[in-house]
This record gives sequence, structure tokens and C-alpha cells, in this order.
Amino acid sequence: MRLFDVHSHLQDSRLDLTREAVILRAKNSGVVKMLSCGVHEGDWDALSQISSRFDAVCPAYGLHPWFIDTRSESWIKRLEAIIATTGASIGEIGLDRMIQDRSDEDQKAVFIAQLRLARKYQVPVSVHCRKSWALMAEILEREGGFPFGGVIHAYSGSGEMVKVFEKLGAYISFSGSITKPDNKRVSEAVKQVSGDRLLIETDSPDILPHGAPRTLNEPAFIHFVLSAVAERRGERIEKIAEMTFENSMRIYGKFCCRKENSHEF
Repeated sequence: MRLFDVHSHLQDSRLDLTREAVILRAKNSGVVKMLSCGVHEGDWDALSQISSRFDAVCPAYGLHPWFIDTRSESWIKRLEAIIATTGASIGEIGLDRMIQDRSDEDQKAVFIAQLRLARKYQVPVSVHCRKSWALMAEILEREGGFPFGGVIHAYSGSGEMVKVFEKLGAYISFSGSITKPDNKRVSEAVKQVSGDRLLIETDSPDILPHGAPRTLNEPAFIHFVLSAVAERRGERIEKIAEMTFENSMRIYGKFCCRKENSHEF
């Protein structure tokens, strides 16, 4: 089986001492591609270096809602320079109303700016959403959806919202949260996803799957997610593996082969 982990953070400093072994274990377990998403200006250089070193790692650059207070005045110009130079995709971006001290207006402005940048350069985006499902759909509809592809990562919304996002051009990705026995909401939502819109991920080093043998998550553990998705949908593991790999390559394939354009920023 060939697998594609469509959302991880391999530049995370918690992996500094084990990164090479983590990526080797992933490749040895059939994970041939891993999208690693930047979350703030401070990790974009590290991400560029890692993706240049490891062919299996595909970079995406973005400003996550958790870190918008850290942004510089030139953050969007800096991000645009990266996308224009490398042709990388954008992520992780989004909305999060579970943050205690936040500015909803700042979140929306930063999110929309990155959506428009993705449209300008015709690249897909990886999206984070918590407690913001209706607002997310409203903004996406107003901004024209995902004309060049978008992924709602670590989906935790309702089954009813799945079709809303699919109509806006979204792919729906499931993480280790689907392996939790008591997560009925996500277990029901995965059944509503169209076969050609289904993706799987780890969100490494976070969202450790139920039953995984380590304290930090890693791309090799995508097999736990794969098995849970297959079980919840009542389909063969091999079918889900093939389907999700083809879907992943459809949206990210051409953005994972531009190593010659990687730089530090």
C-alpha cells in the first residue's frame, strides 16, 4: 500500500532528536509522501530545510490562528515571496473559536488574506477549524470556495456539514481522533464523505491515535487512522488506502516535486 499523510508538522522542535528515524519509519511503513505544514513565521525556515533534505516531505506554509499575535507587519509579503518562489501550497490556516484570548476580526482577516493568496497563485490550502463551522462555510462561500483545492484537516464537524464543504471544493481529512472509541461525531461524519474527497493524516506530532506505542505521534501511525476509517465506513483497508492516496495526489501531487525551488526565508 502507498499512503500519503496529508497533514503533519515535521519541523516541530519536539522531533529534533528523532526526525530522521521518524521519517525512515514512515517510509518503511508505506508512507511515501508527508505534507508538513508551517504554522508561523518562525518555523518556515526549518520547514524549508527539512523538505529540501527529505524527498518524501512536501512543505506548505501558513499562519495558524493560534499564532496570529506573533505575526510581523510584513508577514503576508513574506508568505507571498515563499509561495511565488517555491510554488508550495498554503497551510495551516483557519479559524479557532476555542482560543480564550483572541480577536475574531484578526482571525478572519488573516484567514481571508491567505485564501486570496492561494487563489492568486492557484495553490491548495490546508485548513484548521474548531467551533467555527458555520462562519468558515460563510467565508468560503463569499470568497469563492476552494477553486484550486482545499483540505479541512482533522475534521471534527458534523456529518451534515460535510456536504456543505464538499460543494465548496473541500477534501475532508481525518486524524487520530477517529480512533478514539467515544468519538461518535467523527465516526458518523466519515461515513458522509464522498469517496473522491476522503483523506487521512496524522497531524504529527500531535493527536496520537488510540493504541499507538509512543507518546508523540508520527506519520507511520497513519495506519491506525486508515484502519479506523475503513472500519467506520465498512470498507476494505486496501480500498481506503488506494482511494486516499489517489485523492491526495490529485490535490497535492504537483506541489510535492519542486525541491529545486526550496530556499530559506
